[in-house]
Amino acid sequence: MPYLARITIYPIKSLDGVDVAEALVLPSGAIQHDRQFAIVDAEGRFVNGKRTPAVHLIRSSFDPRERVLFLEMQGQYGRHTFHLDSDRDAVEAWLAAVFGFPTRLREDAEGGFPDDRASPGPTIASTATWEEVASWFPSLTVADIRRRFRANLEVEGVEPFWEDRLFTEPGSVVRFRVGAVVFEGVNPCQRCVVPSRAPTTGEPLPGFAKTFVERRRERLSAWAAVSRFDHFYRLAVNTRLHRWAGGTIRVGDEVAILDVSRSQHASRPGVPVTKPPGLEEGG
Repeated sequence: MPYLARITIYPIKSLDGVDVAEALVLPSGAIQHDRQFAIVDAEGRFVNGKRTPAVHLIRSSFDPRERVLFLEMQGQYGRHTFHLDSDRDAVEAWLAAVFGFPTRLREDAEGGFPDDRASPGPTIASTATWEEVASWFPSLTVADIRRRFRANLEVEGVEPFWEDRLFTEPGSVVRFRVGAVVFEGVNPCQRCVVPSRAPTTGEPLPGFAKTFVERRRERLSAWAAVSRFDHFYRLAVNTRLHRWAGGTIRVGDEVAILDVSRSQHASRPGVPVTKPPGLEEGG
């Protein structure tokens, strides 16, 4: 029986994730506190791992109840504590010192800053998928792969690439349920340079993308909608809420595929369907 084995949120886009036992899915489709904050430059463009490997050197944790952020640099002494209401200028100054240019910390508590604004729900993959992909790279562990691909939801009790069942041909969606919350699987997630780098150092793994693409093509599941693969550097599935009805999901919840239906998607009021400039995959 497929079940939800892990929930991971990323409070600041592109920085460290945190595992939680349960999470509230907001009416926007976003998981509460996931990508709630984003680091941007003076022009409003995201500062992320695709843009600068320095992102990988920042260790972070966030207490959403107290709105306290902890930051430190990998391998350096000193953990810095900031309150995100009273110390926002100090946070931005600390980040600017790391990146070498002015930065701001933006917040969207209702919708977050997803990579795909048309599909702002959690990304999902299976534990078996992480295990399969880890087997392609002798120097990497399952935990390494999990951290490199940064999915929100992880499902156990299924085969590798089970999540490819959660999308179908363009114009249709696959409805699936996690606990009492119903999602629509939309498309396989396009990846960027970030998974090819060590999450804590930014060191690239030579040949990562080439090996991944070759193996992904060879191991493409029989149930995958091949038309959705204009290239094979795709892994995990982008989702959105069905009828914008949120709820709470918990580790241990049953995960069940419901049906395939025509897409009835219209963007949430105030959220554009198209990607704004600077919105890149992989955060």
